[in-house]
Parts: sequence; structure tokens; C-alpha cells
Amino acid sequence: MPTNSTLAPNELGPTITIGEILVEIMASEIGEGFAPPLTFKGPFPSGAPAIFIDQCAKITKNTGIIATIGQDAFGQLNIERLEKDGVDISAISIDPYLPTGSAFIRYQENGERDFVFNIVASAAGKITRNDNTDALISRAGHIHIMGTLLAMPGAWDIVEYAVNTIKKRGGSVSFDPNIRKELKSDATFTHRLNYLLTQTDLLLPSGEEILTITDTTDIQVAIKKVFSVGVKEVVLKQGDKGAVSYDYYGNITSCEAFEVKEIDPTGAGDCFGGAYVGCRRLDLPLEDSLLLANAAGARNVQFLGPMEGTASLKELQMFIKNTPRRI
Repeated sequence: MPTNSTLAPNELGPTITIGEILVEIMASEIGEGFAPPLTFKGPFPSGAPAIFIDQCAKITKNTGIIATIGQDAFGQLNIERLEKDGVDISAISIDPYLPTGSAFIRYQENGERDFVFNIVASAAGKITRNDNTDALISRAGHIHIMGTLLAMPGAWDIVEYAVNTIKKRGGSVSFDPNIRKELKSDATFTHRLNYLLTQTDLLLPSGEEILTITDTTDIQVAIKKVFSVGVKEVVLKQGDKGAVSYDYYGNITSCEAFEVKEIDPTGAGDCFGGAYVGCRRLDLPLEDSLLLANAAGARNVQFLGPMEGTASLKELQMFIKNTPRRI
């Protein structure tokens, strides 16, 4: 089927992702740290891959996730949300011993956040291949990878297997780096990163992440570097400055952000990615896809909880109609 997108068409098979499913619990009081005792709101369904796939599901109605949760109420909370929103949960494993992953968050006066994560030592960090994961991978048309997955113990084998399998059947790959500078010093991590860039069709960095993964200080140089290894399109997420798409042929397309009151920014970039990937797999025009993705990120920050603002195409179109743009 002909397409103007760098991504495989939705008809080829579902968009899938691999990674952590968490609950997020937020302190009501603004300040630093987690002492003295605080009051909290939540738990909210969370985890960057889960937020991404939930938003994508509302666009394409054709998604799935490979992950592990604990046999507890937090895991059930996530499964119920994902299934309700149309995500295929058949490849979510339930660990009988480890708890579902968690993230405690407190906002500071300047808008920065303090975190306490339990991922690696929870069910979220225990992702392995099985018959259910292989079945989902075998029919997938696209895979979205988060950079944090490259450092998750035991997860790389399934990532590499999924990327190779999906690529062989004509599928595509998107990659959201979400990478800290400290991780680049690890030789194994760097090897995995370099391999993944050679397989990536759509790169979705935020802010200066593209400088980090290319070891440069100039965005244009960085973009040329990733194109030279095989990336076909870069969409640079710039928060309240909107987003810019660069393609291999030198085309540049910009889209302004929306003017909104921010309540909770967690998950905005994942909603942007989920909407953009979904729209492009439906072969929507690039300009429309950028606009809808910006709308998805902006709409989500108006809700408390990282997955509470995921939206359908109809809801995003209504948001665009009623929300002013930043100039």
C-alpha cells in the first residue's frame, strides 16, 4: 500500500512497545525531597511505554505492549486501564513474587521534580520472551523503543529479536532516546544504542537528547549524523516551543505549541510520540500529524496523572479547535 510516511502502514500489524509499567504516586505538597511525611495523590497508571501505547491505541485501535507487572492491585490498575483503552495486553506477564513498579514524585517550586523509582527491583524490570511475546511480535507492523530499555537487565534480547523480526516483515521502528549522559560511558549501552540507530526509521528526541546520543553540540550536525547511519526522519520535541520534523531529503516542517495551563507535565512527550506514530501509520499528512501530536502533549499536561489526558482523534481535533497556539 503506498504511503507518504516513513512508517509501515497500520494494516501491516499493530504498533507494539516493550518496557516498564508502573504506578505513579504524587506528593500534594510542593517542595524538595520526601520528608517530613507528606500527603499523596494516586496511584495513577504510568510508565513511559505504557503512556505511549495507550495514546497510540486511541489513534489506531491497533496496539500491544510487552511488559511485566506484579500480582497486585497496582498491576491490575494498569491492566484494566490499558485494556479499556484498546491495548492488546496478551503479552503482559504477571510475576507472582515481585511487586508492580512504582514512581513517587514531588514537584519543587521551580517546576523541577524529585523522584523515587522502583523499576529494576520490581516486576517492571523483569521482561523475558515467552510464547505470548513471540506471538505479538510475529504480527506487529511497528515497534517503538524507549532508551531506558537499553539499560534494563535481561530486556535487550527481546528488543533485538523484536526489531529484527518486525523489520524482516517490512515493519518499521521508532526510537525515543530518553538517555542520560551518564549512560553513554557504558560500552555495552553505547553498542546497543548504535545498533538501534541503524534500525530506526523515526527518531523522537526531546530537547538536547539528540546532542547526547551523537556527542555533538550542534543540532544540524547531530541530525546529519543520525541520517548517515540510517535514520529516515527526526522529530525534535521542544515542549512549549512546539516540534520540528527533519527528513532524510532535507525537508523541514515546524509546528507551534499550544497555550495551556500546565498541571502535570509527566507523560507529555510520550503522548506526543504515541499520537505522532499513530497518525503517521494511518498515513495522515505530516503537517496534520505534527499538529495532532502537539495537541496530544499539550492536552495531557492539563490532567493530574501521566495517562489521564490521553485522547482520541476526535478529542484532539476538538482541543485544536478550542485552544490558542503559542506565537
